[in-house]
Amino acid sequence: MKVRIALGLGGSPIDAEDLRSIVSTMTALRFDSLWVSDVLTAPGLDPIVTLSTAAALSPTLKLGTTLLAPGRHELRFAKTLASLDVVSGGRLLLTFVPGLAYGPERDAIGVTVADRGAAIERTMSKLRRWWAGETVDGVVVQPRPVQDPLEIWLAGLAPASLERCGRIGDGWLGAACTPREAQAAREAIDAAADAADRAVDPEHFGISLAYRHEPLDDAHRAALSSRTKGRDVDPAALVPIGYDALRRQLQAYIDVGMSKFVVRPAVRQSWTEELAELALAIGDLQN
Repeated sequence: MKVRIALGLGGSPIDAEDLRSIVSTMTALRFDSLWVSDVLTAPGLDPIVTLSTAAALSPTLKLGTTLLAPGRHELRFAKTLASLDVVSGGRLLLTFVPGLAYGPERDAIGVTVADRGAAIERTMSKLRRWWAGETVDGVVVQPRPVQDPLEIWLAGLAPASLERCGRIGDGWLGAACTPREAQAAREAIDAAADAADRAVDPEHFGISLAYRHEPLDDAHRAALSSRTKGRDVDPAALVPIGYDALRRQLQAYIDVGMSKFVVRPAVRQSWTEELAELALAIGDLQN
């Protein structure tokens, strides 16, 4: 099982100089990929713009995003993502997410929570057909992606999300879940895939994991509490504090079959220093 560890910016506010420094340092330290979250109401940069810039700054770094699918114009979405895969030489990594179901983000997405699953399925179906060169709604999308196929991973812990991932997804990137919950999610996805007479690659299971150097503040704890409502989970247990705790948490996920990780730091110093210390602390977990 190939373990790969990527860096996620989360909703961190960064500027042009930060991005240049992050991409340069990640490339030098051989991180697998840079991931940018798509949260409309967060202060972070737009993921498509950020990854397009990163593609120009580095010829090797893979480019990942947890991207909102609901609320997108499907044809424009298909062309934008295909174009990004082309200009990056086939380095785009995609995980589609339904988006947050609370706070101002819930309304900003423009699709009700109840309708988001169906929206993801409609969008995925059209994108895959367009990217395969088919005519959909009287239109052929050009250019086609370099990757054939351009895979789409899914996210989410709800039973419907896990069933959807097993039935139509190419992989799963979980978040805000314990190793035990991640293991149960994988089992549910595998069962759904088997029922659909297909299989999800056993190396296509991963976790997006935030870590900090200080205990959770009230705002972060409240946000996690909203995501874990109804589950027997302490929100504080989902966010490792310090590199030693992060390493233990990653190993616990590896032990239950997760192999792809997006770690999202709450940076306490410069990005260059943070990445250097992070690589030293967990780099040997990769193989």
